[in-house]
Amino acid sequence: MINFRPSETRTSSSTSSAVTAERAFSFISKGWREVKDSTEADLKLMKDRANSFKNLASSFDREFENFLTSASRSTLPVTAITSSSSSYPAEIDFVKRLQPKLSEFRRAYSSPDFSKRVLKKWSPRAKISIDLSAIKNAIVSEVEEDVDRYRRTRVRDFSWEWKGEGVGDTDEGQFSRNWEPIRALKTRLRELEQKSSSSEIIEGLKNSELVEKVKCSLKAICKEPEYSKEVPPLDFQELLACLVRQSGPFLDHLGVKRDLSDKIVESLCSKKKNQLLFQSFRTGESSILEGENINDELDLRIASVLQSTGHHYEDALWDDFTKRDMSDGKRHVAIVTTASLPWMTGTAVNPLFRAAYLAKSQKQNVTLLVPWLTRTDQELVYPNNITFSSPEEQEVYIRDWLKERVGFNADFNISFYPGKFQIERRSIIPAGDTSQFISSKDADIAILEEPEHLNWYHHGKRWTDKFNHVVGVVHTNYLEYIKREKNGALQAFFVKHINNLVTRAYCDKVLRLSAATQDLPKSVICNVHGVNPKFLEIGERMAAERKGGEQKFSKGAYFLGKMVWAKGYQELIDLLAKQKNELNGFKLDVYGNGEDAHEVQSTAKSLDLNVKFMKGRDHADDSIHGYKVFVNPSVSDVLCTATAEALAMGKFVVCADHPSNDFFRSFPNCLTYKSPEEFVSKLEEAMFSDPHPLTPEQRYNLSWEAATQRFMEYSELDKILNTYNNGSSSESDKVNRVRKSKSVPNLTSMVDGGLAFAHYCLTGNEFFRQCTGAVPGTRDYNNQHCKDLHLLPPHVENPIYGW
Repeated sequence: MINFRPSETRTSSSTSSAVTAERAFSFISKGWREVKDSTEADLKLMKDRANSFKNLASSFDREFENFLTSASRSTLPVTAITSSSSSYPAEIDFVKRLQPKLSEFRRAYSSPDFSKRVLKKWSPRAKISIDLSAIKNAIVSEVEEDVDRYRRTRVRDFSWEWKGEGVGDTDEGQFSRNWEPIRALKTRLRELEQKSSSSEIIEGLKNSELVEKVKCSLKAICKEPEYSKEVPPLDFQELLACLVRQSGPFLDHLGVKRDLSDKIVESLCSKKKNQLLFQSFRTGESSILEGENINDELDLRIASVLQSTGHHYEDALWDDFTKRDMSDGKRHVAIVTTASLPWMTGTAVNPLFRAAYLAKSQKQNVTLLVPWLTRTDQELVYPNNITFSSPEEQEVYIRDWLKERVGFNADFNISFYPGKFQIERRSIIPAGDTSQFISSKDADIAILEEPEHLNWYHHGKRWTDKFNHVVGVVHTNYLEYIKREKNGALQAFFVKHINNLVTRAYCDKVLRLSAATQDLPKSVICNVHGVNPKFLEIGERMAAERKGGEQKFSKGAYFLGKMVWAKGYQELIDLLAKQKNELNGFKLDVYGNGEDAHEVQSTAKSLDLNVKFMKGRDHADDSIHGYKVFVNPSVSDVLCTATAEALAMGKFVVCADHPSNDFFRSFPNCLTYKSPEEFVSKLEEAMFSDPHPLTPEQRYNLSWEAATQRFMEYSELDKILNTYNNGSSSESDKVNRVRKSKSVPNLTSMVDGGLAFAHYCLTGNEFFRQCTGAVPGTRDYNNQHCKDLHLLPPHVENPIYGW
């Protein structure tokens, strides 16, 4: 429907509508005149071609008639007449027979009706003439009559006059049937008449076949680029997944667990997984993603989008790509630890065994880097008043101790870095830049024993910049120790985030010995420690003696450990005091030395506990062999070495049901308890039964050979070494490495580099270091260190260590 204004505008509206109709039909008339002229031109051309064909046929008749006349008048050669019995050759007879038919064809062809019959078959027989005045008059009259009301558009039937031009017979010169295009036009006009409003007309146009064809034509002209079909751009879910994944460090500091972040990323990408496999890559490359997790798929998805744009990422913001190439054909492994013999602590013993068994394979060169303490600090740390005047003297002591226990000569280097002992924390703090004490030519693979401890105050070159691969091994549950101190909760909060920062910034991979440790970035849980081979030998000998009928265990239960409250002495005294009545008659021997020895003994005596305290001694000492039960109530240990040693010697172990003891649960001689009452029952079970002999598989799982194998697997060193030694890798691995390194900007690496840079700036300030508990003067080593280690002053370039 078309709406008009009130009556005062009727006259102007009527005039305007009439003018519009006049113009519309003028345009239609002009169009039909062009069609008419074109049709007449085509008919004229066809007539001219028919006349030309007729003239050509007449010319052919004349030429053929001349040919026949000349042939009939020709005389034959004399030789032909004398040698033939007939007066004409055979060819002339054939022409004479053909002549009547040709004459008949010529008459038919020359007939004046021939051109008419041709045009009748090959051209329209009518000339179109359309009277458009009827259309004009109908619309104008409709506008004038219905201007004061809402009118409906009507188009009356048109009178179509066909004036035929006789090109053939009279009855065929004119015909009353409508020409097909005109009939279609009339049908459309009738449909238009039935429309009730302009909106219906517009909607009909939108859905018409003509509009659809126009759309298809435009799509064909404006094709999308090929790469956009093969590699569609990242959608909102994928962008959000990237944001969540790259915000891992920030979310972790806010208390959002990494598992939750991974689940969010997986949820966002799960719906797109099939599209990632088939849309992002060509068909021949779809197998690359097989066996990979959603993070790898998302990385390659981003890589494909970037590659489709021609972008290639070559560098990271803080990465140093001047890492050493190994020219001697062997990889170099540097093991850096925070303690050294004769201090009998886990971080002194276990890295030493790791170095020995890694060097045993002779597939890689190994260097063990241990702290060197000045004489004053040695007297505070090393037991039995043992001191060394030079690093060479201490190295001899370490090698002799190791050889006595492993039974072979371990071919590895031992180097020293300056360290200072912090009495309050009972720890050795590195002085200066520890990474500089590994020469540049040996800077290939680094193993940081206690990476958080080594890097709390590290002020120097970033480990991951100098080394090709850095692995951290977490030994100590520092948060558990700190919580026992004054304002422990607040201190633990800060230490937790500092540990996150330094391990993220300085390590490529982190191995946690058990779930009792802090959940650190880039970490996996695996026990990569073994027991001294001497304990396995003791266990085999004791089992053989029992099997031969000799005397069994002659002693009861014992506990062994450094005598400080955090090493399980508090838990032990609480259990014995709470279950004192149930444990009537039970006697426990305790071996250990330590700073809290006097307090521990005084507390046990005040509670009247049946405990006998003795000086600390080696767990392999002959006096320990006769005990049958090792009691270990500690929940602060990460993985108690003494527990593994007791199991290797074939003893029962009664320990707490705690993540630090998860590795030992598979051994039948390990009895765990969850409550004080269950502690009593497990202790009685151990005291009144015999331990099970270890199977060969159980002995192997406790050995350093198995621990080294687990370390190589979980630290990914086996892949790194095998790839280097073989000189090649699978085609899919090559494609993945190329795509990720060349196309995907590693935002996580950039964040880690930024954290390392911030940490470097903070640890360079002596005031900040002392506020956070660092030993004064540990930013650089002192003159005594320079003298003992034959070093130049810190501000002078030292070519020995590749500074």
